[in-house]
Amino acid sequence: MSDLDSNISATALKALAVLDFVGEQRRPVTVAEVATGIGADRATAYRMLMTLVQSGYVQKAADAKHYRLTFKVLSLARHLVGEDERASRILACLRAISEETGETVHYSVLERDAAVLVFRAKGTQRVAVDFQIGDRSPLHCSSIGKVLLAFQDVRATETVIAGGLAKVAPNTITDPDELRRSLARIRADGYAFDDLEFAPDMRCVALPVFENGGEVRGGIAISGPASRFDLDKLVALRDVAQRHASNLSRELGGIL
Repeated sequence: MSDLDSNISATALKALAVLDFVGEQRRPVTVAEVATGIGADRATAYRMLMTLVQSGYVQKAADAKHYRLTFKVLSLARHLVGEDERASRILACLRAISEETGETVHYSVLERDAAVLVFRAKGTQRVAVDFQIGDRSPLHCSSIGKVLLAFQDVRATETVIAGGLAKVAPNTITDPDELRRSLARIRADGYAFDDLEFAPDMRCVALPVFENGGEVRGGIAISGPASRFDLDKLVALRDVAQRHASNLSRELGGIL
């Protein structure tokens, strides 16, 4: 075992795995479900849950058999999504795009192996794709994931490929070379489409937001049902979003 490994707490990692699993579910979960979800025995899962209950991040449901997150988890992210100047500029950009298009607009950031939605502006369309703050999108098959991955170091792409390119929809890219070519096109074009790659009934467009030094920490995406979002619609949304994304990039120091 390396010196780095010796500094890692296996117990803490298990507790965090439980926290991740409980947070990913849209309903309260049982000890047995947690154990299966993290690949541990029930005694370990129960011990980790009790630790998280004691620390205030998880609570028992009314039946005392199920567990859910508490709102204390939100306190961890309050500074990341707080109303500072950067956040205000991003939100103003999303609202401007939403007002012009009538669509719900999202801003997501790269976090390890996923794009995480951190801001959104609600549109007026009744038939829409309803993503929520904190939702995670795969990097290889969502427009926002691909656009964020395209502007990272090549090692990030190879890490995603090494983790496996799971097929989740009819047009998901599962071939490593095809993904590499797709990311090269996205870097050249400055935007990404998702054509039934993340879900069988959804299309999306995403654009990077450049910050100081040309770094891409996040990007803007618009998603919608395939019944409304054909290629012409995606192109029209791209053009509107691209104009506002460029203005935001200038405001954040990414474009001189």
